[in-house]
Amino acid sequence: MFGANKTQGSTPLVSPLFAAVSIMDGMDEKERRQYEQLVLTPIHRLIPRLAIPTVVSMMTTMLYNLVDAYFVGKLGTSAAAATGVLMSVQAVFQAIGFMLGHGSGTNISVGLGRGDTDGASVYLSTAFFGGMAISGVLMALGLVFLTPLMWALGSTQTILPYARTYGAYMLVAGPALTMSCVLNNVMRYEGRASYAMIGLVSGGILNMVGDPIFMFGLDMGIAGAGLSTAISEYVSLAILLHMFLSGKTISRLRVSRVARRPYEWVHIFRNGLPSLLRQVLNATSTIILNLSAAPYGDAAIAAMTIDGRVMMLFGSVLIGIGQGLQPVAAYDFGAKKYARLREAASFTWKVSEVLLCVCAVLGWAFAPDVVRLFRDDPEVVSVGVVALRCMCVAVVAQPLSVVANMTFQSIGRSREASFLASLRTGLCYIPVLLVMPRVWGIFGIQSAQMIADILASAISLPYLVRLFRHELPQEDQPSDTDLAYAQSVAR
Repeated sequence: MFGANKTQGSTPLVSPLFAAVSIMDGMDEKERRQYEQLVLTPIHRLIPRLAIPTVVSMMTTMLYNLVDAYFVGKLGTSAAAATGVLMSVQAVFQAIGFMLGHGSGTNISVGLGRGDTDGASVYLSTAFFGGMAISGVLMALGLVFLTPLMWALGSTQTILPYARTYGAYMLVAGPALTMSCVLNNVMRYEGRASYAMIGLVSGGILNMVGDPIFMFGLDMGIAGAGLSTAISEYVSLAILLHMFLSGKTISRLRVSRVARRPYEWVHIFRNGLPSLLRQVLNATSTIILNLSAAPYGDAAIAAMTIDGRVMMLFGSVLIGIGQGLQPVAAYDFGAKKYARLREAASFTWKVSEVLLCVCAVLGWAFAPDVVRLFRDDPEVVSVGVVALRCMCVAVVAQPLSVVANMTFQSIGRSREASFLASLRTGLCYIPVLLVMPRVWGIFGIQSAQMIADILASAISLPYLVRLFRHELPQEDQPSDTDLAYAQSVAR
């Protein structure tokens, strides 16, 4: 049985002394506003308020990936396939950023829910500067071994020249992507999704404008697409960084606050592990997908790349809504608002299911037009339409598994969250991707994600049922943050 002592022990505070001081002193204005937002605002208003900026940010990011695919597709089928090869490189840098961002953000939000405000700066600073160091090393190694890396990621002889050029810019942009992911996620966990949206949307718009200018106006070809992406990533980072340095957040970014002991590092990595697994498995499955599609030619790789980017746009709606749930789940769990946590998860699943069903219907109906928009090649269209329609079926199954994964991660249940995160792009998808092409040929590749998503949701359901019916208390309970808020209001 999942008891109170066990749940609290899974995500401990940075320092009980800091929490005690915070509670005795009541709350400052920012902390009071956060409590009112995450505990007192009705769920049906709060989740959309937090989710909409995140959905806009995610969709903008996905949209500029689609713009990249659109303009690069004009250079030829091999160039279009090269962007698919490099998706796994971006996914690795995102993996580091999401791991550190979610890992620190979960600790920050749960800690704030319990009254610990000082520890927020420790977790933020540790995650940010740790991400800077790790991504810098990855960038350097990738540039040194660029050609072998491109071969390993699934390049063919015709794709390689494009992949090398585009890949060099993606590696240079990698550290900015990692650090932006850290800052973006910490902002969301503090309930400041609108600030994060400003940084990400600004960079996305800049990239969409820069693509045609660099690629065709300056005649740089695929190098222009890479340069535009790199510039946009660093602009986004600068804007997000300004938010923290100008004092718009509760947590403060300071080199002096980087953790000197393993305690904080362990909790960041543990709570961020599900995000790392999700992103690394996504990168791994992309490589396997490219290798599986390679025998069918560049057209098959290009088609699956186009469909994957379209599905990422649809998926951004789901992930954005789910990320609106995460700060609510983490804070309310720390504040012992268990009934409210249950309501938030249920509401998120229902809204996600409705929106994703609409996306699936539209994607199915306009599949030929969507694929043709990015590459009007009969072979690409033939492969892409079938795959896109299978992916539309997968979209309907996704909300349950995503909500389950994000709920467990937000409350610090990293073991369950890590397992659930590994399902749809790993434990389910990779075996299906390896086996089904041997049985069904290219249709096995086209339908693999659909099969994996249905399996992932079926496996996730019992975990959610057990958590909410048997492991968490059924009603909200008094907490230290309630006392601190009451003291602040009394003043």
